[in-house]
Amino acid sequence: MIEVKNVRKWIQNGARRVDILKGIDLTIPAGQFVAIVGASGSGKSTLLGLLAGLDTPSEGEIWLDGTPIHNLAEAELAEVRGRKIGFVFQSYQLIPTLTALENVLLPYELNVNGNGLKQARRLLEEVGLRDRVDHYPVQLSGGEQQRVALARAFVVEPPIVMADEPTGNLDSTNGHMVLDLLLERNRKSGTTLVLVTHDVDVASRADRKIVLKDGLIVEDSLMSAGAVAASEPSHG
Repeated sequence: MIEVKNVRKWIQNGARRVDILKGIDLTIPAGQFVAIVGASGSGKSTLLGLLAGLDTPSEGEIWLDGTPIHNLAEAELAEVRGRKIGFVFQSYQLIPTLTALENVLLPYELNVNGNGLKQARRLLEEVGLRDRVDHYPVQLSGGEQQRVALARAFVVEPPIVMADEPTGNLDSTNGHMVLDLLLERNRKSGTTLVLVTHDVDVASRADRKIVLKDGLIVEDSLMSAGAVAASEPSHG
């Protein structure tokens, strides 16, 4: 589902080059839940942004569901993102002038033909917000806003969902609720889930944990017996 070949990312600061990722090789099979962990500055959010096509690598290749995204023009990249990836941000990234329902519908209207209203309402109901569909983000708590963001990430039924510290801005109660909903939706849809987190408890629920340090993978381990099967290449 996701293949990364010798990916490097650096930024040029005058005459000085700052290396953020120093050669990442990685394969994530369909349906696996992967937690990427590491200290601040280890490169994990940069890696997630590259996997999601929000940024391009300085060197190397990234393939999403058979599509090479490392050398696509922005218009093509946007199309791939719209069809293949649902993204959950730490800071929710809801549009303040749109209601909860309109925020959830937005990716559908941009990327899919047809009417997604029924799907959007069903997802909001699934995340416990049936009575909040007409509320604007400012009228919602942080936990409610993140649940709207979850519904939005799943509305086009993407094969891949990525989340950058999705519980980072929430208290522990709301954080547990959001994580439970994310994993429940993920299991139902059979999507591939890649999540960046500082939270040890969140990472412990993944099939697989990847630890980054100084721009390199220093650990890549399966977390459960069930994950071993998921990591095997599919021949079906």
